[in-house]
Amino acid sequence: MNTTRPRPRAILRIHFHPAERTEELYGQLLTVVEGISSRVEPLPADWSAYVDLTGALTYWGRDVEGLVAVLRLRLLALHGVQCSAGAGPTRSIAAMAADATPPGSATVVRDDPYEVAAFLRTKPAAALPGIGPKTVKTLARYGITTVGDIADTQLPTLQRILGTTAARLAHDRAHGIDERSVVPGAAPRTVSVSRRFERDELDTDRHHRAVLGLVQDLGRRLRTSGEIAQALTLTVTYADRSQTTRTRTLAESTAHTPALAATARDLLTGLGLQRARVRTLALRAERLRPAEDTVHQLTFDQRDDKLRSLETALDKATTRYGPGVAGAASTFPRAG
Repeated sequence: MNTTRPRPRAILRIHFHPAERTEELYGQLLTVVEGISSRVEPLPADWSAYVDLTGALTYWGRDVEGLVAVLRLRLLALHGVQCSAGAGPTRSIAAMAADATPPGSATVVRDDPYEVAAFLRTKPAAALPGIGPKTVKTLARYGITTVGDIADTQLPTLQRILGTTAARLAHDRAHGIDERSVVPGAAPRTVSVSRRFERDELDTDRHHRAVLGLVQDLGRRLRTSGEIAQALTLTVTYADRSQTTRTRTLAESTAHTPALAATARDLLTGLGLQRARVRTLALRAERLRPAEDTVHQLTFDQRDDKLRSLETALDKATTRYGPGVAGAASTFPRAG
């Protein structure tokens, strides 16, 4: 009879916290991580990654805490970048541990039923991955406010409250069950543009004009390279060098300036930067695909066709005379 215990799983979620974010730096940080484990799943949208440390523990002859400490030290020594890290036996526990950890620290939950339960049960229901605000409000109406409450509620009862699929997910995650694995792969290609103000800028109108200028540059680069973006990320760096980052998926993959501008404007407006001293604005096109993969929704709007023709003409002018000689405010949708 084989009584060998399965090897404990060790999944790491690591967040990078550099002073300035560039695509090149993110790639360099991933290279450091891959020096510890080859099973790395990049998540460039929020400057993080999942790492499967299960096999690496034996190779390095260290426990999870020791190996995470080595990784954090390498990132700091080689690139001066602090990170926050959370490790656990599943992706969801690793993500929760990382979210609860400040930069420069690590939280490790061992693959032990008692330790997993102790970590999960006191957390608010909103901390459980896959549980959104609407589900949290629904559960709260029944007095279910913590992960422990979810774990203690019978599955049939949860199914009557949430429906079959959502109830099963919440029930499993609350008991530390999550079979999803780390999927290694290269980081999807991105394109970034940024604007650094000569002095810390308080004027929100200047913030908006700067972002619209970035959109024009970003759209032109995408069209020139024959690519379309599936999402946009806006990063704001403040006078104290702290940062705020927001990402939004586009309604349809595009390199069309008005569509990019509408999303970028919503991202900026959503940050509410009144009285904020902004040093740098950066806009990044995420998850790029070849332009021939685009599926443009057909409309009877002749204005949209005219704007696309105008874009082509402006791109040609920029290619011939250089950036900054041509622009069209009319290509941007007006704020409501």
